[in-house]
Amino acid sequence: MTDQASRPESDIPGKSTAASRTTLSHIMTGNDTNLLGTVHGGVIMKLVDDAAGAVAGRHSGGPAVTASMDEMVFLEPVRVGDLVHVRAQVNWTGRSSMEVGVRVMAERWNESTPAQQVGSAYLVFAAVDADGRPRPVPQVIPETERDRRRYQEAQIRRTHRLARRRAIKELREKRAAEGIED
Repeated sequence: MTDQASRPESDIPGKSTAASRTTLSHIMTGNDTNLLGTVHGGVIMKLVDDAAGAVAGRHSGGPAVTASMDEMVFLEPVRVGDLVHVRAQVNWTGRSSMEVGVRVMAERWNESTPAQQVGSAYLVFAAVDADGRPRPVPQVIPETERDRRRYQEAQIRRTHRLARRRAIKELREKRAAEGIED
């Protein structure tokens, strides 16, 4: 399921969601804690950005930079000794941008209980060339029903991001025209 109407034809062959999907695992230590004694949210966010960046670079075949992070959700605290698995995949692609979905799972390092989801995020990456200018990315090809659902949801998030950006720009222009300085 692709959005051919919004994508110009490209000589770059598409890639499946599985082609760049990855999992980054890390054991949490005392160096990762916040003042409450649990793992600092910023540590988790860095792992999320690292895994998403690897996926974006693999999918695009070169450098990709973080453009935005949407909906970083922390569901449960992560503790020292947890083995954290950060799973990421490309959900959607535009001309030079990609949405990467990330799921954060945690399990006790010394127990055989299943990992539980402790967080999730959506990040947008832009593929860039050596001069930092946007470059085209391969179209993502969803393979499963879950991948197709993620693709459709990513299109909704993109529509909302663009509408929010437009509304804020219009508000700022209106306030400036009225002489209201921020």
